[in-house]
Amino acid sequence: MNFLSHFYFERDNHDANMVIGVVLPDFVKNAQKDSNLYPLKEKHLFESDADENSILIGWGRHIAVDAVFHSSEFFKLHTNTLKQIILPALQDSPVKPFFLAHIGLELVLDHLLTIHGTVNINTFYEQLGQANKQAIDSFLKKSGVPDTTVFFKFLNSFISSRYLFSYQKIENISYALNRICMRLWDSPFTEPQLALLTDKLSVFKTSIEDDYMSIFSDVEQHLKAGNH
Repeated sequence: MNFLSHFYFERDNHDANMVIGVVLPDFVKNAQKDSNLYPLKEKHLFESDADENSILIGWGRHIAVDAVFHSSEFFKLHTNTLKQIILPALQDSPVKPFFLAHIGLELVLDHLLTIHGTVNINTFYEQLGQANKQAIDSFLKKSGVPDTTVFFKFLNSFISSRYLFSYQKIENISYALNRICMRLWDSPFTEPQLALLTDKLSVFKTSIEDDYMSIFSDVEQHLKAGNH
C-alpha cells in the first residue's frame, strides 16, 4: 500500500512518531532505494526510548498491513484486472505490466481516499511535521543508515511540497507512476502513452469505486485479530 492507504489505519492515532513509523519503510526506499533495513530483528535497540519505540511499532504495522494486502484476493484480482486494462498504454514501453499494475492499484487507492475525503491529507502532513526528528535520526542510524542527510533532505522536501494533494487528480496518478518508472527505465512512456494511461486508470478507478473500501475493512480486521 502507498502513503495515504497506510495512514488510513492510523487516521485516529495521535502519536506522530508512530504515524511516521508507519510510512518510514517507504520513505527510506524513496530516499535511498538500495537501503534494506530490518529494525524489527533488533527490537532491543529501540525499546528503551519511547519515541523510537513508537517508530518501531509503526514500522511493524507497515509490514503487517503490506503482508495482508499483498496476499489478499482483492490485490490479486484487481492487479490482474488493471494489468489487462493498461496493456494498450504499454505498447513499445519497457515497463513491465505487472509492476505498473501493482503500483497503479496502490496509487488509485490513495486517489480514491483523497477524492472521497476518507483521510485528511493536512492531518497526515501535520503529524509528519510533529514527529521527533532526533528520534528518527537515531532510529535510522541504529537500523544501519550511517548518514541520514539524504533521508532528511527527502523528508523535508516531501513535507514542504505537499505533493500528496496532487493525488486528487487522476492525471497526476499517471505522472506519479511515470516518475516511479523513471527510476528503473530511461524513457518509460511517451506523452500519448501517458494520456492513454490516464484514460485507462479512470476506467479502472470507476470499476472499483463502489468496492474499494472492502480491502481496508479486511486489513483492519486482520490487524485487530493479530492484536488479540
